[in-house]
Amino acid sequence: MSPRNEPSFRESVDLMFNRAVALMDLPPGLEEKIRVCNATYTVRFGVRLRGQIQTFVGYRSVHSEHMEPVKGGIRYAPSVNQDEVEALAALMTYKCALVEAPFGGSKGGLCIDPRQYDEHELEQITRRFAYELAKRDLIHPSQNVPAPDMGTGEREMAWIADQYMRMNTTDINGRACVTGKPINAGGIQGRTEATGRGVQYALREFFRDKRDMEKAGMTGSLDGKRVIVQGLGNVGFHAAKFLAEEDGSKIIGIIERDGGIYNADGLDVEGVRNWIVKHGGVSGFPDATHVEDGAVLLEEDCDILIPAALEGVINLSNAERIKAPLIIEAANGPVTAGADEVLRKKGCVIIPDMYANAGGVTVSYFEWVKNLSHIRFGRMQRRQEEARHQLVIDELQRLDDYLGDKWSMSPDFKDKYLRGAGELELVRSGLDDTMRIAYQSMRNVWHDRADIEDLRTAAYIVSIEKVAASYRAKGL
Repeated sequence: MSPRNEPSFRESVDLMFNRAVALMDLPPGLEEKIRVCNATYTVRFGVRLRGQIQTFVGYRSVHSEHMEPVKGGIRYAPSVNQDEVEALAALMTYKCALVEAPFGGSKGGLCIDPRQYDEHELEQITRRFAYELAKRDLIHPSQNVPAPDMGTGEREMAWIADQYMRMNTTDINGRACVTGKPINAGGIQGRTEATGRGVQYALREFFRDKRDMEKAGMTGSLDGKRVIVQGLGNVGFHAAKFLAEEDGSKIIGIIERDGGIYNADGLDVEGVRNWIVKHGGVSGFPDATHVEDGAVLLEEDCDILIPAALEGVINLSNAERIKAPLIIEAANGPVTAGADEVLRKKGCVIIPDMYANAGGVTVSYFEWVKNLSHIRFGRMQRRQEEARHQLVIDELQRLDDYLGDKWSMSPDFKDKYLRGAGELELVRSGLDDTMRIAYQSMRNVWHDRADIEDLRTAAYIVSIEKVAASYRAKGL
């Protein structure tokens, strides 16, 4: 357990905000306008289940409408409360501003343990929740666009989109009322992997700059780096899988609900995931040492630590013992404000959640654009690209024939060069570009200003500046 003097998640977000604002030159009125949450709606609704009416409590918080629609996930968890939802909505405002997605920040939550209900019951509950939000315009393509979060996924988003379209039968853009939908219901390729993919792109950008690596006392590249991942859900799984398969990193530890597993030579991420699906946890996984108290693995010696599940897992009770020189926050708020201070003093570099897990909202933005344009990415230009590339290949083939044994094209060059970009390649390219540019904007502030010691403060400064600029442009 974290000590009593630990600030709550909401207080942590406020503390980080205050730290950044103290280094900025904002008029007090504007500072207050950006800080406060514009509105939080609490809905209480009944659903007839198992022969009786059950009442559920849900929230939708709108933090900032400097840009509309506002954007943010809906989480299903028994711990959901107004404070948490408002803090997450604030984080969404800054996250969208940082990666230049044209949205304000919002967040939703339902107090429910989804594991206690079967599928048709969850559908009834979700549809009723969606109805309560949609009739107040808290789900709307041009006003408020939810997405999946903890405890929700494609399935729930498909139910919400269908419920909205039943209520708004003439809204041609109805599918854009929510993102994170299945492909066949207006979703986009690459959305499921987006947050984990974003974590990978963030780390790649970090390792492109010697100054950044020096701050963390690191050298080289991602190849061979030892990584520990806390939480092998959607985000943790994809981040670990891509880092291992594409960048040569070694995933030496994985922490789950029922403890952790460790293997200094590296774990098979895909194998672990399949084991969890089959057995409900990591215990018993072969070729690894099982640790009863998974949290102990957070303190294990490694190069990169990826907390990818819950808030506050790194807190004042364990921060002193964390050995990783680099932490990337794939979850929202996994490092408390108190622990953040301890780690900074130790020289640990933290790539903050506001940036690190922004891959999800970035690809959600692409999905929203796709829904509004009513055409999949790549449909217009793909074959035209291939036709132009064919001209080059034909010329090279002539040269190949002419020179005979002296020169020939590399075996797979033709196939690689000829293939035009489809939706998935375009989404990945857009995500990579977004993550690079956002990181560079933080990096410049971090290295150029002597009064800024960490990336988190730099991220807050960049995003608050952008929100402030939007309000100024509105005449506020």
